[in-house]
Amino acid sequence: MRVFLGAFGDPGHAFPMLALGEALVAAGHEVGIQTWRRWEPSAVAGGMTFAAAPEYQVFPTRERPLKPYAAAVRAASETVPFVVSFAPDIAVSDILTPAPALAAELCGVPVATLVPHLHPWVPPGFPPFSIGARLPRTRVGSRLWRLTDGLVARGLQQGRREFNESRARLGLAPLDWVHTGLSRELTMIATFPQLEYPRDWEPWLRVVGPLMWEPPGPAVSPPEGEGPVVLIAPSTAQDPKRRLLQAALEGLADEPVRVLASTNGDASLPAPANARLVPWMSYAKTMPQCDLVVCSGGHGTLVRALASGCPVVLCPAGGDMAENGARIDWAGLGVRLPLRFCTPAGVRLAVRRALARRGARRRAGALAAWAASHPGPARAVAELESWANRRA
Repeated sequence: MRVFLGAFGDPGHAFPMLALGEALVAAGHEVGIQTWRRWEPSAVAGGMTFAAAPEYQVFPTRERPLKPYAAAVRAASETVPFVVSFAPDIAVSDILTPAPALAAELCGVPVATLVPHLHPWVPPGFPPFSIGARLPRTRVGSRLWRLTDGLVARGLQQGRREFNESRARLGLAPLDWVHTGLSRELTMIATFPQLEYPRDWEPWLRVVGPLMWEPPGPAVSPPEGEGPVVLIAPSTAQDPKRRLLQAALEGLADEPVRVLASTNGDASLPAPANARLVPWMSYAKTMPQCDLVVCSGGHGTLVRALASGCPVVLCPAGGDMAENGARIDWAGLGVRLPLRFCTPAGVRLAVRRALARRGARRRAGALAAWAASHPGPARAVAELESWANRRA
């Protein structure tokens, strides 16, 4: 097959698409990928044909108000020439990236969707996605959450109206369904099924497992000595002031643990005696040496920790991290630390609690075994091949 991939350039969205692209190339398919220019060397090294995505503003701000989807219409038109020249058989678009999906549709190319995190569409009676609330345990709780269903539905209907206005500007027919970013032919959810709440799944939805990719980096050994190894993996995007990293270094300085931490290029932070700080590291090579990962809860870092058999302390900083924290809490895979308790004492107590929970370590080990026997990229390639064959 010839496959066109389109992804928002943030690492949380570009990395899973790069993992999919490399797996498609390894399976003998030809891949063209459109994402931000910064990932061109990685795409080319992976055997893909690269096209630079228009780097437009996604969300409006007070300084730069923008009508929803207006930039996506322009970007779709700019993307069409690459789709025409590459002539793909199918396309896969990231859930946050409507432009490549629209461009592919304009060219008559069938489109699948990749969701590089938990499935954002929750059934009635579930808490709204991303607020960080746990699944209700009783019928009363479910009825209470149903009071929010109308508000969520109105927001989704408004999004559909705005998206259909943009489709009309491109000469495309309107869509009848909400969650317009999800392909009704094939939508792949790239997460652990063990993190998804029980529900009835639509036939066009597939939970394929995590699609993990990272730039080259070194393996880092923990400090010498005894005691559990705790890796601090903060978010650079959602925690630019390194609040979690500083709280963890201070809070764990006198604990009987060995600390590894990535400073993401910041050389100004002092390292306690029990800690090793490095500018960068390969999480894939380093996490298997660890007993616990303390993170902000970005999906990529979270699934990498679980695939390495590490339970987590998750302190959500923004985005969908609160939802990830709720699922960790629900699945018994670690400890959720609210942001207001992101202090040295708060991190210290959370780490003690997480290390004492043997069940969390056992469950994380089960997820690592599942990931080893169910590689997400291979499953995603198989789903795309099967879908393309059904359409042939």
